[in-house]
Amino acid sequence: MPAQSEPEAAHFVWAYQITITNNSPETVQLVSRYWHITDEAGRVQEVRGEGVVGEQPVLKPGDSYSYTSGCPLSTPSGIMVGRYTMRGPRGAFFDVDIPAFSLDLPGAVASLN
Repeated sequence: MPAQSEPEAAHFVWAYQITITNNSPETVQLVSRYWHITDEAGRVQEVRGEGVVGEQPVLKPGDSYSYTSGCPLSTPSGIMVGRYTMRGPRGAFFDVDIPAFSLDLPGAVASLN
């Protein structure tokens, strides 16, 4: 997000969009999230909280939910990985892993984080 970033001050803000699709035969609710964010210098931030972007969406079978959020870093690249905690129809909780994705400054030489 160039308008919110200040590279000369080592402040880079990233936007990302996630779509969650319920491929199960049961209705589920997203109740919390966990993110493990590592910048290119190896510094780690952990983010935990209820829902996503202030919501705890309920997804019926086949439903999808999309949201956009952001992440500040002090380096021009990093990586995010995490999980959602969901509640099933009988109140049981289960985790859904979020695969790692890279945050890289456009035009920069790509590096594995």
